[in-house]
Amino acid sequence: MNENAHRFLAIYQTLATTLVGAALALFVGYRKWDVASDTARSGVIGLLILTTVVAAFTITLIVVGALAWLDYRNEECDITDEIVGPGFRKRPRPGNLLRWYETYVLLFIVVSVIVMWLLAGLFVLPAMR
Repeated sequence: MNENAHRFLAIYQTLATTLVGAALALFVGYRKWDVASDTARSGVIGLLILTTVVAAFTITLIVVGALAWLDYRNEECDITDEIVGPGFRKRPRPGNLLRWYETYVLLFIVVSVIVMWLLAGLFVLPAMR
């Protein structure tokens, strides 16, 4: 699961960097390109929405992967309980969530999207009026 989360994070980082870079390029160059400020603002918002969709997709993939792993692990515990004996393999505990790499990948994605929208709302979009 760790390997998949790393792949998903790489995809998110690549797409988010590209989309936010395009939004910033639009912000910097819309006057020089003779693009109306309303159109440029809509373009920036559209790119931020697309980045948010990429983030939501990445989060979904990571969460589904974690749930699949938990299901697999519980089935493994059921099998070892039958074959080896009860309690041979411990079941996953929710308290271990803070030790999972994927938890912090998800937090990074959520925080980066929130910061992106805050910075756009506070600095970029007001400057495009």
